[in-house]
Amino acid sequence: GRRDTEVAAGRCRAPLPVWWGLLRGLLLAVLAAGSCRGNSVERKIYIPLNKTAPCVRLLNATHQIGCQSSISGDTGVIHVVEKEEDLKWVLADGPHPPYMVLLDGNLFTRGVMLQLKGTSRVSGLAVAVAKPSPPQGFSPGLKCPNDGFGVYSKDYGPQFAHCNKTVWNPVGSGLSYEHFDFPIFLLEDANETQVIKQCYQDHNVPRDGAGPQYPLCAMQLFSHMHAVTSTVTCMRRSSLQSTFSINPEVVCDPLLDYNVWSTLQPINSSGKVDPEKEVIIVATRIDSHSFFWNIAPGAESAVSSFVTHLAAAEALHKASDVHLLQRNVMFTFFQGETFDYIGSSRMVYDMEKDKFPLRLNNIHSFVELNQVALRNDSILWMHTDPVSRLNQTVESQIKNLLDILSNSSRGANVTLQEAGFSQPLPPSSFQRFLRARNIPGVVLTDHRTAFQNRYYQSMYDTPENIQMQYPEGLSPEETLEYVTDTAKALAEVATVVARALYQLAGGANNTSAIQADPKTVSRMLYGFLIKMNNSWFQSIIKPDLKGILGDVPQHYVAVSSPVNTTYLVQYVLANLTGTVVNLTKEECLNPEKTPSSEREMYDYTWVQGSLEPNSTSRVPYCVRSTVHLSKALSPAFELRQWGSTEYSTWTESRWKEIRARIFLVATKELEIITLVVGIVILVFSLLATYFINAKADVLFSVPQDSGAVAY
Repeated sequence: GRRDTEVAAGRCRAPLPVWWGLLRGLLLAVLAAGSCRGNSVERKIYIPLNKTAPCVRLLNATHQIGCQSSISGDTGVIHVVEKEEDLKWVLADGPHPPYMVLLDGNLFTRGVMLQLKGTSRVSGLAVAVAKPSPPQGFSPGLKCPNDGFGVYSKDYGPQFAHCNKTVWNPVGSGLSYEHFDFPIFLLEDANETQVIKQCYQDHNVPRDGAGPQYPLCAMQLFSHMHAVTSTVTCMRRSSLQSTFSINPEVVCDPLLDYNVWSTLQPINSSGKVDPEKEVIIVATRIDSHSFFWNIAPGAESAVSSFVTHLAAAEALHKASDVHLLQRNVMFTFFQGETFDYIGSSRMVYDMEKDKFPLRLNNIHSFVELNQVALRNDSILWMHTDPVSRLNQTVESQIKNLLDILSNSSRGANVTLQEAGFSQPLPPSSFQRFLRARNIPGVVLTDHRTAFQNRYYQSMYDTPENIQMQYPEGLSPEETLEYVTDTAKALAEVATVVARALYQLAGGANNTSAIQADPKTVSRMLYGFLIKMNNSWFQSIIKPDLKGILGDVPQHYVAVSSPVNTTYLVQYVLANLTGTVVNLTKEECLNPEKTPSSEREMYDYTWVQGSLEPNSTSRVPYCVRSTVHLSKALSPAFELRQWGSTEYSTWTESRWKEIRARIFLVATKELEIITLVVGIVILVFSLLATYFINAKADVLFSVPQDSGAVAY
């Protein structure tokens, strides 16, 4: 019995033919190569474009705007358009449609875009940044920003509604509010733009008027959007999915974030301010927008004003008798104002519904900083509402407000002038407060009528637009500390505002000591416009938030909150107006455990501090401030009124992937031949496999062991 077992075992271990071993080794080698280098073929075929920004789809109660690709991406032969004459090839003459147009930034105009939109010969668009910025100006925003959501309507100042009196943004093309059913990407990297142009030069340039020969350089753009039609449609679909599906697929999200606010004198953030207590609101917006997703530098449209606001808050907090002032001052930074006043409309709603510490009747007056960096002859214009001024009580309060502001500018390099009684308010957060109540208020701007800013809501509203200039050869640290002329000018505006606020609040002392710091303004401009990841910002934020410090600052409101701008405004405001307190980390993070902390009056933040000299370790500390966050989500979503005409209804579509790549494409004939040959090889392989499998016992039989003896 044991011998039979050994013989059987011997047969099982009999050596296979040499050719079988070689075949198996070859198969294993091929499989190993495939698993280790499975994407090597893709890398050889495609060149990915890594520094791009897409145009995405946004929706409101009635419309969809923006762009999208088909679900599998859109592909086309590249054609470079550097002058208008080049469009003829794309629109009529070119023999290889559809085309992917590489468009020079100076041609990214409404006229050209409507030509491309009206043809089926274009499958997508890549826009190269114009350098220098287009001298004629470029604003894809509306000529009348936030039209229909401000104070003027058929019932209130109808002569001023729809910018009938003043067109605020005359260069506005409205491109951002058009819908394109092909993808449009911004090329942020000049090197990648050059790679595409070189590919075009090598393969796609027409020769002697005839079409180029294959292979041709092509581009593929992926930016398929899930939401369609309007906010009403997409929110209803998302709501149904959430109700009936275990794994709901949300197709759009409301634009939302947080407002940042603080007070000169602490108030109970969870209680209610005494009805008799008067508060002066100082306001500004902190968001911007452009045609492309998350490309929103907003130098003049947002940053210049909120940096000035922050500097004024610091200057006023340094006054020795602020705790004795008759009136409180509330510093407010609104998010989402670009999209029909999301932040301000929410704060007004919360005040009306008793969901905020202040009520509307606590507001003594309203001072708003709008675009202030591009002043002519150092003039700052004071805009008021001519309709509310017809009320004698409001008129006298506004006169007092204007007088105090004008007096505060004496001795400063800033001249304040009234824009005119018949001039309406420019687009401003103050308009949302006026819709609810007649409040005396003023909006400060660098323009009397139309915007000075020729790049409003565009990718060209950069530091260069507000004349920020640095000497060559400075290190990042030296650039951070360098005081530019722009910083000095904005510090002067901040000084005037701080002195006026002190007087409005009832201050009786001389205001000459109230002075904004140009060095602080310089640091803020550098951080919010050039490089967020700098040593000052690093030192004033929480240790677990250091990941928010990206390189290039953008100020788009987005759908995930808080965004980087909100966090940084919060911590800069706390740093400039707060107090360093002697608490341990444990006490700072849990102030309710410390009896004297007055937790309901103050906010406590443990920040990571500056680096120790010649060391990588930091010296953290605790900051006590009156800085708080409040929701900046449109009341329309709270009320589920997605078709509202009273409140903002903007949403952003979701998407699966955003990417772009270029590659060489062969002729249709060659592609068909390749496909047919592939199918033939596949069929042959299947047949060969079938017959080999059928004859496996013959082909792969194991020879008998001649040495074995059977009994």
